[in-house]
Amino acid sequence: MKSLLLGATALTLCAGFSGAAYADFTLNILHINDFHSRFDPITGTDSNCDAETDAKGECFGGIARLKTIIDDTRASHADGNTLLLSAGDNFQGSLYYTTYKSKVVSDFFNQMGFDVVATGNHEFDDGPEEFMKFIETAEFPIIGGNFDVTRDENLRGKIKGSIVIEVGGEKIGIIGATTEDTPEIASPGPNVEFTDVIQYVRGASEALDAAGVNKIILLSHIGYTVDMDVAAALPLVDVIVGGHSHTLLSNTAEGAAGPYPTMVTNPDGVEVPVVQANQYGKYLGDIAITWDDNGVVTKAEGEPFLIDASVKGNEEFAGQLAELAGPIQEAMGVVIGTTTEAIEGSREVCRAMECSMGNLLADAILDRVADQGATIAFQNGGGIRASIDAGEITKGDVITVLPFSNTLATVEISGADVIEALENGVSDVENGAGRFAQVAGLKYSFNLSQPAGSRVSDVLVKGEGDAWVPIDEAANYIIVTNNYVRGGGDGYGTFAEGDNPYDFGPPLEEVVADYIAKQGGTYTPYTDGRITEIK
Repeated sequence: MKSLLLGATALTLCAGFSGAAYADFTLNILHINDFHSRFDPITGTDSNCDAETDAKGECFGGIARLKTIIDDTRASHADGNTLLLSAGDNFQGSLYYTTYKSKVVSDFFNQMGFDVVATGNHEFDDGPEEFMKFIETAEFPIIGGNFDVTRDENLRGKIKGSIVIEVGGEKIGIIGATTEDTPEIASPGPNVEFTDVIQYVRGASEALDAAGVNKIILLSHIGYTVDMDVAAALPLVDVIVGGHSHTLLSNTAEGAAGPYPTMVTNPDGVEVPVVQANQYGKYLGDIAITWDDNGVVTKAEGEPFLIDASVKGNEEFAGQLAELAGPIQEAMGVVIGTTTEAIEGSREVCRAMECSMGNLLADAILDRVADQGATIAFQNGGGIRASIDAGEITKGDVITVLPFSNTLATVEISGADVIEALENGVSDVENGAGRFAQVAGLKYSFNLSQPAGSRVSDVLVKGEGDAWVPIDEAANYIIVTNNYVRGGGDGYGTFAEGDNPYDFGPPLEEVVADYIAKQGGTYTPYTDGRITEIK
């Protein structure tokens, strides 16, 4: 298999890449997205799976099982016309990443033989420096086209927008695209500039087409709905392998967001297959794409494979992981309390409505600084990364929920700015955006039938005697949140512009652990109607 890295608008093809196909060509694409360093198996609620539960056959995924199913599926495609792709967000989400950073990702991905990996927004969580380390240790190309790194000394010249790979004698063009709001939801720094996805992909696909590449895949980290918008807008993209929205597409799985593949009609009337494979290595996407001699997709068939206990984990990978786990097992296993019921932290819930994990986190951070005058807490739904099952709560559980090493932060803003912040929180619920506001010391309603910016109503705060009263838009309120949101992350510019900011409080996981201990070590999750959707 040969490959050639390409820029955003220019292509140079090596000799030997000329010549046309004279028959239908089928490519088998294996893919994952939003892995988030979940090297250990997970439960059905995406929380950490302990050894006892895993032994009962009740858990999913894990890097050892993922290795097995990738190897087995590759071997089942006897013609060898197979690509293994990742649609990004391989950083962040477990103590493995917190401890070992990008090296643990590149070490395992190198051994699995990924052909191409897209850039996710979370690859920028620790700045361009850590992303550079990932690029330098990866034995596979990492692509991302709709951002300019020429002004960043770490990334300049180290990442390209497109790649051409030769498979079975055919040229396959692969374009990378990353969500445009990365500067709001990650930390790419001031020298990395993001541009319009559709505009970029249009130019890149036209450059590939002009160079004689008539089989084009978009490997994207922009979300399912945006993928469909791109497919409908651009005539030269043949297939979209996506990520970012953690979407399960399936023809058989209960609760799937759409069929696998989802077919979208492009401007030329041709149907474009769009696929995505959920999250955390729980599924392996497997789609067979057939092109005719003119480079038109004539068939797209497949189904993601649920990686359950029927898959025996690769023993070599299991051994490597055990060695890595040794230094962090003690911290993971420290019991900080118990919960009488599961604490709901799934993205599907916490990015769209009040959730019990959101209440726990918002209550905990507000309690921590209530004696400092703070009366309102904001927790972004995107900062909640897992649920916690009923029973013991370990430090590892809490860090899995809060993997970003954020600290407690406060700021003073007006009541009008609080409402503006809430409007930001509900401005993109339709796409599962992480900006959705879980709150404490505050009640609000929202109506998705209204345009973004005018969806929030009935904002109440506590008055005398703890009575709920309408917020005073002219009054000032001390807000507590995390340092990422306080700095303007997830679109919360009102917090970045507020008065008396302080970002250097204790780590959130410590705040939550102390709050649970303050409850006597036993916590009962709840929702109380503090957030209401008007339908």
